Amino acid sequence: MPDSEAAPPAAPVPAGAGARSGGSCRAAPRVTSLFTPSGDAAVTRGGRLLRSAPAGRSGRVYLVGSGPGNPELLTLRAYKLLQLADVVLHDHLVAPEIVAMARHGAQRIYVGKERSRHTLPQGEINQLMVRLAREGKRVLRLKGGDPFIFGRGGEEIETLAAAGIPFEIVPGVTAATGVAAYAGIPLTHRDYAQACIFVTGHLKDGTMNLDWPALARPHQTVVVYMGLLGLPVLCQQLVVHGLPAATPAAVVQQGTTPQQRAVCGTLETLPLLAFKAGLEPPTLIIVGEVVKLRAKLAWFSPHGTARTDGDEPAILTAG
Repeated sequence: MPDSEAAPPAAPVPAGAGARSGGSCRAAPRVTSLFTPSGDAAVTRGGRLLRSAPAGRSGRVYLVGSGPGNPELLTLRAYKLLQLADVVLHDHLVAPEIVAMARHGAQRIYVGKERSRHTLPQGEINQLMVRLAREGKRVLRLKGGDPFIFGRGGEEIETLAAAGIPFEIVPGVTAATGVAAYAGIPLTHRDYAQACIFVTGHLKDGTMNLDWPALARPHQTVVVYMGLLGLPVLCQQLVVHGLPAATPAAVVQQGTTPQQRAVCGTLETLPLLAFKAGLEPPTLIIVGEVVKLRAKLAWFSPHGTARTDGDEPAILTAG
């Protein structure tokens, strides 16, 4: 994606951005006053920037979560800041439709990371934010999900704080909650799970050396980010450390989007089922008794989908 692009088509606006009065269907003109933490104001009408902050102001960085993939799950604050930013640094997992919501004229720079393939090393991304902010730019660092949940947001904010750069953090819907909801799997349930653990399946050193005894406790749900390649090890170690091999488990690919696919099985069967289904990242793994509720709670049907019923684990696929 080029650094800067032509004006995108009119972007969808998150729920709640419109207005209605009484029983009339006529929408009121949408005029929004947006205040930055420093008190600078910007006014937008219909998503178009009318007045920006005064020239010569100091730069600032906005660390923004874009949610789990579905553009309609973007927060209103994130949308407003996309209309304000001078530069958007966006990650691999940010939906293109969300990047396209940036105002006309904003510079867009792809800094995404895939496994073993980084556009820029993390240290260079940190320094790029500092440099752009020192140039007086309003920098929007756009991340998938929530920036503080396996998003390296803490590392980036540490750099900004050390450099004296003002910043704001805008949380997003993290993959665990968004994807689980769209898969029809409640992460907690009074009958099945009184706790929920989020864990990354890919540590900084490339290993999967996790706290297996803690993860294998009963009456909890384990949600694993970035764990598809290590799925056989994950399932094996959870069984070795005490969970029954028949414990329900699921892998959801590209959750909340029209490309969502879910494979459900058990710790014993899931690795082979996921392999046969040809699942690819990004995925989310959910382990626990709550997974079996999907059979009656699944509600989201991407276009062209089909479900299998019967004794075999269900597979939801997009055509």
